[in-house]
Amino acid sequence: MLTFAVRLILEDNGKMLFLRQTKRNGGRYSLVGGNVEDHEFAREALAREAAEEAGIHVEPNDLTLVHVLHRHKLKKDEILLVLYFKASRFHGEPEPLETKKFKDVGWFPINELPDEVSKPTLHVLHCIRQGIIYSEFPARTKVLAFWEQFGGKWAGFSDF
Repeated sequence: MLTFAVRLILEDNGKMLFLRQTKRNGGRYSLVGGNVEDHEFAREALAREAAEEAGIHVEPNDLTLVHVLHRHKLKKDEILLVLYFKASRFHGEPEPLETKKFKDVGWFPINELPDEVSKPTLHVLHCIRQGIIYSEFPARTKVLAFWEQFGGKWAGFSDF
């Protein structure tokens, strides 16, 4: 099943905004965002998620697409298409509003991110710094190896 999701890249005074997940939800730092719901455009979904999760207001027209991630969550057998948008401005003081999911907010310099930032997020941030608009995670070779261990056949092109 394909999930369509959005994430917010929000910088202020040289630091990026992250939400700290509760221990029950992994305890990692994650970007504001979530899934795009039916009858919703991506930028509208991200504006909604920013208000619901962090209590901040972003205008859909102030969001610029900076990256597209095609992600395979192999152990969960999930596929995500995630659009990352950078906000040119925002209003409000970020705070964790979904307290069952998040316990705190953190602003971190891009070159001094905590260890608890996920590998896919670090991958995306690296791609954005390199000007790469589209990426896949994990690497294609890892996806192929994963499915082959179960005797499965990858439906994509195998000769690349």
